[in-house]
Parts: sequence; C-alpha cells; structure tokens
Amino acid sequence: MKVKVAIPNEGGFVNQHFGRSKEFVIFELSGGEIKGQEVVSTAALQHNHEGLAELFKRKGVDTIILGGVGPRAIQALQLHGLKVITGASGSVGEVARAYARGELVTREVSCCEHGHGHDHRCHE
Repeated sequence: MKVKVAIPNEGGFVNQHFGRSKEFVIFELSGGEIKGQEVVSTAALQHNHEGLAELFKRKGVDTIILGGVGPRAIQALQLHGLKVITGASGSVGEVARAYARGELVTREVSCCEHGHGHDHRCHE
C-alpha cells in the first residue's frame, strides 16, 4: 500500500518548529521503502496552519511527521483528515524510512519548546 508523508525540512533534518518550516519533503512510501520524494516550498505559508493542511491534502499526503508543534496546528491538520505524528527528530530520510518500516512512534510534545520571538500560548 502506498502512503505519502510530509516532514518539515531544515538542512536535511526534521525542522523542530512546524510553523516556521520553509519547506517540507513529501515522501511516497510503499513496502517499507521510500519510492519517491518531492520538496515543497512552504515559505509563504509559515504559521498558516489551515493553508498548510490544505496544501498537504492537495498533494495526497496521509500523514504529517513533526518535531515540535503546538496544539492549534495539530488540530488544524487533524480537522483536514491528516494523521499527525509528533516528537520526530533526525534526518528526514531516516525518519521516513523508520515510518515506512513501522518503527516510528509519536512522542508527546505540548509545544515547540524554544524561543523564537512570538508567543504560542500553548496551554490555553
């Protein structure tokens, strides 16, 4: 079965701040392997959770694999029918392969946990 996953990319690694991601790698996975990939610019959609969710749906993405992310972003993605896996880190290729093999599990994150000049209000 083929699935598509999107992972926020920063220099080949999972960007730990979903809303600030300037690009995502969309991987097509089948049989435990990567069958294809596409890099998609999202610079114009930073912190536009609804816009990102709509882009992923248009691209046929099933699952979003993230590092740090706030609850509003998770909710926006899930409302568009996307499965969300959080707490990922490392190389985007290795993370995609781990997911393809069924080895990636979601880890709890309440919010991105680093300073970047704006307030998420993560615990509203």
